[in-house]
Amino acid sequence: MLVNEHDLPVERACKATNLSRTAWYRIPSGNGRDSEVSSALNTLVGRWPRWGFWKCFNWLRAKGHEWNHKRVWRIYRAMKLNLPRRKKKMLLTRERRPLEALPIVNRSWSLDFMHDALYCGKRFRTLNVLDEGVRECLGIEIDTSLPAGRVVRVLEQISAWRGYPQKLRMDNGPELISAQLVEWCERNHVEMMHIQPGKPNQNAYIERFNRSFRYEVLDAHLFTSIKQVQDITWQWMLDYNEQRPHEALNNLTPKAYRERMANENSSLELCA
Repeated sequence: MLVNEHDLPVERACKATNLSRTAWYRIPSGNGRDSEVSSALNTLVGRWPRWGFWKCFNWLRAKGHEWNHKRVWRIYRAMKLNLPRRKKKMLLTRERRPLEALPIVNRSWSLDFMHDALYCGKRFRTLNVLDEGVRECLGIEIDTSLPAGRVVRVLEQISAWRGYPQKLRMDNGPELISAQLVEWCERNHVEMMHIQPGKPNQNAYIERFNRSFRYEVLDAHLFTSIKQVQDITWQWMLDYNEQRPHEALNNLTPKAYRERMANENSSLELCA
C-alpha cells in the first residue's frame, strides 16, 4: 500500500512496516502452486490409505513428478497425513504346552477376558476364571475397567474360599503378563502358563466356556447398566455350575462332578 499509493521506495516502506525486502519480493506459495501436489497425494491416500510418506513420494517420482521431497513433506504434513502408527509389541517366545485337564480340583485354572457393550454404547469387560479339572466357573468379574491390580484382587478373593491353584493358563494380554500378577504367582507358588500368541486353541477350555457365556448371556440380553449385567451373570453362573449337565463330565454338573470326586477320594483314603 505504501509503495503503490504513496509512491515510497521499497526500502523505506519495508523499514516503516518492519518487513524485510526479501519478504516483499518473494512470491507467496499459495494453494494454487500446491494444489497439484495435494491432489496427487489425495489420490494416493485414497487408493492406498496405509502408505507412508516415503512410499508416496517414491511413487510420485516414479510417475515423473520432480517435486522436491521437502515440498511434498510440507504439504503432506499440512494435510494431516503424518498420523502416528502403532507398533506391535514384541512378545516373549512361548513354549507350546499340551492341553491336559486331569480331574483334579485346583490343578489348573484358566483366565480370559471378554468385551461387550451396554444398550447406551458404554463398553465393559469381563474376567472369566475356570477350573479346568472340573469345568467349574469360579468367578466372572465385570466392570468398565479391569487392570492388573483388579485381576490379582479377584484371584485372591477366589483363593480365599477355593484354595490356590497349581497353575494358571492364560494368553499374553497386558494384564496377564504384568509384574503384579507375576509377583502374586511367585508369592503363592503358582505356575504361570502363557499360551503361544495367536493360538487360542491352546486355551480351549476357557474359550469354549466363553462361547456359552456369549451365546446365553451377552448376546441374549440388552443391558442397561453394569449392575444388571452382574446380576444376570451371577444367576447364570450358579445355573452353569449346579444345573447344567456337561458332556465332558458324563453329563454331570460341575458341582456334582466335584462332589463325586471328593467322595471317591475319601473312600480311597479310608481303604488305605
